[in-house]
Amino acid sequence: MTLVLSHTLVASNAHAPQRWLVILHGAFGAGRNWGTIARRLAQVRPEWGVVLADLRMHGASQGFPPPHTLEAAAADVDVLGRSLRVPFDAALGHSLGGKIALLYAARHAAALRQVWLVESTPDAGPPAGSAWQMLRAVRSLPAQFASRQEAAEGLAQLGFAPDVARWMTTNLESSDGRFRWRLDFDALEDLLRDFFQTDLWSTVLDPPAGVALHVIKASESEVLSKEALRRLDGVPATHRACLHVVPGGHWIHADNPEEVVRLLARHLP
Repeated sequence: MTLVLSHTLVASNAHAPQRWLVILHGAFGAGRNWGTIARRLAQVRPEWGVVLADLRMHGASQGFPPPHTLEAAAADVDVLGRSLRVPFDAALGHSLGGKIALLYAARHAAALRQVWLVESTPDAGPPAGSAWQMLRAVRSLPAQFASRQEAAEGLAQLGFAPDVARWMTTNLESSDGRFRWRLDFDALEDLLRDFFQTDLWSTVLDPPAGVALHVIKASESEVLSKEALRRLDGVPATHRACLHVVPGGHWIHADNPEEVVRLLARHLP
């Protein structure tokens, strides 16, 4: 039996959507992280509906079989679209979800018109950054906790900001009075390793016909290197690639949701 990603549909109460945007979250996240942006977008662009997906082995999308690769994750998005019987007109991916959105565009999305790469990079490189640090951190902590607060304090002691530590504890589930991670960290490590190993500049430099690329870079983030920014500047204008720099940090959907909504409302077809 083919598994379908857990998902939530967001649409205006006044209009039936004519087009659909699928949003793919980052590592350790879930579709609900983008719920505020989805609801606001549906209000200002009611002809658009939003599909908030939980990527494989994230949120409620557990039990997916290996291999846990970006290719498999992109195929999951294709299965989701087919199961909903709606072609996705645009795909937005944050961080880990950004490369998955690019692969979805390259492999599966005949109807796609836009890809939004949010705080992600086409580059390959050694494992590094906040997601990789978080993976190492949670593996160094006990397997269970007396409370979410105990887990958050453990992450804070390892150097994570209090709000990030609290957010990570949304991945805990309660059983018999104890809190345990509901995530398969081996599967997530596979996904992250594949993220770092995968170079998608070929898709950025030569995107599928008719697909426009929008890149959102947070002003306080270095996810996109100076060299990556230089290469983006060199993408031919005929490919309709556009870079947007937004005030805020890597979790830009939490830091500056208003500006993300404004960009989407302005540039979605």
